[in-house]
Amino acid sequence: YCRARIVAPRRTSLDNRGSSVARGVRLMREMVSEPESRLLCAWQLAVLRFAVTLDDDDRIHALGVAGEVARLGGAADDAFHFFRRTTAELCAAISGRGVDRAAVIRRFLAQIDNVRLKRAFEAAIAKESTPPKLLAGRIKPGNDL
Repeated sequence: YCRARIVAPRRTSLDNRGSSVARGVRLMREMVSEPESRLLCAWQLAVLRFAVTLDDDDRIHALGVAGEVARLGGAADDAFHFFRRTTAELCAAISGRGVDRAAVIRRFLAQIDNVRLKRAFEAAIAKESTPPKLLAGRIKPGNDL
């Protein structure tokens, strides 16, 4: 069971989208019900799955779920295209093609309220950036039983 909640992203000087993004997130947060909460959680899990597999099918699935979340608002203005834009930016950042990869991923992590989901996403992203630690000087047990 997953209860997702949208946290409004912090605006930066590089953010030129205007007030429609913040308004869209605010409306989604105020009007969220149980089915919408499940769909928001499904969106976050779809992005996590793409981060783990880096498969194009998972990227397309995440964009599809983002489209479903965008349709929840019932409006056609830019505020409800937030999820599609965010998913496209996230997928590009995760796959290493994003312009400001670290900032995009940091913004997404700041919006995740579920601690376990946040840790899983951090681990999926970290697998690409840090090499595994090698055990040096491992002591082998002796045969002198």
